[in-house]
Formats: sequence, structure tokens, C-alpha cells
Amino acid sequence: MPAERPPLIFVYNADGGALNGLKDLWHKAVSPQTYACSLCAVTYGPLGMRREWRDFVRGLGREVRFLHRDKLAAEFGLRDVPLPAAYEQRPDGTLGEWLPASELRAVTTLDELMRRVAERTQAPQPMFSPTSKVAR
Repeated sequence: MPAERPPLIFVYNADGGALNGLKDLWHKAVSPQTYACSLCAVTYGPLGMRREWRDFVRGLGREVRFLHRDKLAAEFGLRDVPLPAAYEQRPDGTLGEWLPASELRAVTTLDELMRRVAERTQAPQPMFSPTSKVAR
């Protein structure tokens, strides 16, 4: 029986909450080229998470969570890390970088994001240092 794959945690480069969500929606509509969260930009439309992305994530065969940067800080104590990014949660509860901010910032379409995630899901996973909070 194969080992269960660790949860993935995608972290938006935005804070959570209704007011922040409205500000983000306005920013994406008025000035999308200056919006700081490429993950938000390609996975969300004006009415919420895009169905194609939601279905894709459900088909990954592992737990997937989505956090805003303020929740990342509150839950894992990580601040001032490049975002957006995706992490794997290790058995000890720490996070290992899975899809770095440099790659997510370069994503401009949902298809491109899904391709990168699919490729990474099939690739051998890196070994993480047991002493680091976030593997690079």
C-alpha cells in the first residue's frame, strides 16, 4: 500500500477576510497588471474560485488547503516569505517549499498553473532538511 502523500498548502499573497477580498477584487478589476497575487489572479474570478481549478485540485489525490498570508503567519509562524507559494506539510507539521514564489509569480494562465502542478505532482519529491522550517 503506497504511503499517503503529504498535504499541499497553497498560500496567497493576500490577507484574508471579507474587506480584504473586496479590495482585492477591486484591484484585480482596476489594475490587474499591478496585482501582487498571481495565484489569486488565475484561480479566482469575480464570483469565486474557478470551477476548473477546484475540480483539478480535487483530482490530485491528496489533501489540498488554501491559506492567506496572515493565516500562514498565524498557523505556522512564517512571515516575510516570498508569496504566493505552495508548500508540503511534513509529518512533523513544518512546511517544505513545493512550488516556489518565483514559479508562481511567472504563471499567467490557469492552464499554465495546472500544468506546473501536474508536473510537480509527478516529479520525485525533494528531501527536506529536518532542521529547517521551510526547505528551499
